[in-house]
Amino acid sequence: MEIIHAPQVASTPWKNGGGRTRTLLVLPRADDWQLRISMADVDQDGPFSPYPGVERWLALVEGQGMRLEFEDRRATLTTLDPPLRFDGASAPFGRLLKGPVRDLNLMNKGGQAAMHPALPGVPWRARQRSCGLFASQPGNWSCGDGRRAALPAHTLLWLDLAPQKEMVFDQPGLWLEFSATDP
Repeated sequence: MEIIHAPQVASTPWKNGGGRTRTLLVLPRADDWQLRISMADVDQDGPFSPYPGVERWLALVEGQGMRLEFEDRRATLTTLDPPLRFDGASAPFGRLLKGPVRDLNLMNKGGQAAMHPALPGVPWRARQRSCGLFASQPGNWSCGDGRRAALPAHTLLWLDLAPQKEMVFDQPGLWLEFSATDP
């Protein structure tokens, strides 16, 4: 079990100057990843970077909202909305609704991945090999196998091998899951 506190991870400014990113987890390695989980502070409107061949999941964890403008559609995200899945090649334009936002981004290149809302007190079980929980607010995580952890806000708990038991978080958050493709 790995616990990553986002505020302790160095942030990197975007090339377009519109925000900063903290990379929380990269698997199997940074130079040839299949999974990348990051938290971004978006300070101004601007285009997303294109990632051809990458499936993206995006969820707002702070702020009043952001509208994503794709070539063929628009999607508005708030902290109350489920994560949005989209093709990384599409590179939408992001418009902030009422000031800066913070988002959680899962990028999957070739594996199986998903992001789901963690509803307070509602049990969840991973379908993929590895899984995690992003705590949007401070709370307590527990697993049916007896493991427990108190998590500060903006913390990623990651399990390389998903438990066969249900997990519960007592606050809002995001469940993440991933299975790598074989080399």
